[in-house]
Amino acid sequence: MKCDRCENQAVYTRKYSGQKLCSQCFSNSIVRKTAKTISKYNMIQNDELVAVAVSGGKDSLALLKIIHEMALTHNFRIKAITIDEGIPGYRDEALEIVEKFCGELNVEHKVYSYKDLFELTLDEALELRESKKTSSCSICGTLRRRAMDFAAKDIGANVIATGHNLDDTLQTFVINMLSGDTNKIGWMDPDTSTNSLRKIKPFCEIYESEIVFYAFTNDIPFQSEPCPHMSEGIRTEIREFLNSLENQHSGIKNNLYQSVLKVSQIVKNSNYKEKTICEKCGNECTGNICSVCNMVLKLKANQT
Repeated sequence: MKCDRCENQAVYTRKYSGQKLCSQCFSNSIVRKTAKTISKYNMIQNDELVAVAVSGGKDSLALLKIIHEMALTHNFRIKAITIDEGIPGYRDEALEIVEKFCGELNVEHKVYSYKDLFELTLDEALELRESKKTSSCSICGTLRRRAMDFAAKDIGANVIATGHNLDDTLQTFVINMLSGDTNKIGWMDPDTSTNSLRKIKPFCEIYESEIVFYAFTNDIPFQSEPCPHMSEGIRTEIREFLNSLENQHSGIKNNLYQSVLKVSQIVKNSNYKEKTICEKCGNECTGNICSVCNMVLKLKANQT
């Protein structure tokens, strides 16, 4: 089986398009798709500093490699940031992988911990939650977003780039629908705002399986051990469900993603709320106190 682009031996077939590619042409296609997405949504401007959020997983390290190579030939700079939740044994391995990879790329890297920022590790926060029905992912995700905001501002970045892929977006969409949290759907399309700190997802139109293959073919080291709290939520079940649909109906993920973008715009326009400033931290929110400060206040109240 030959590559459709160069006639070398093909090693990957895109079922949704029928395209067959060799490892080099496949890698080039991922880089081009990433660059096209950045350009399409105007994700990075000239002279900006991009904080690349690197967890140690395949997506974030693949993104770091690609965006690092882009920065060498384009007018923007990057630095890497990692959020340490304080999960014993798990985060230590990831930090070692990230620090080594950043050293090989000569990318400046800085670590920010929940303990330093919130005076609580994730495990400590989970012990203080009011109800076990509040998932670990819900608490961790809320704290992580604020930690990334702080980290980006601390290094003077204009943009936070994360390795979220197309599958991540679809899974989050389904989770929000099933939980009845439709307001969050209004913020699932790419951020095209002119905010002083933007969050971008250059892999938002690329399948997770393709990022995995890119990482393997480019010898990118990454942590394969899953988060110990991963099994608590329903994301894994939704991932398996969507993968099953894709296996039976190639391209259905792409179709669903386009629907997500349209629904997101409709919800955003119908539920628009003026932004206010949080009384506690000074970050933007839609009430008097933002969700992060509200969560931390409740957790600390349970300490006493």
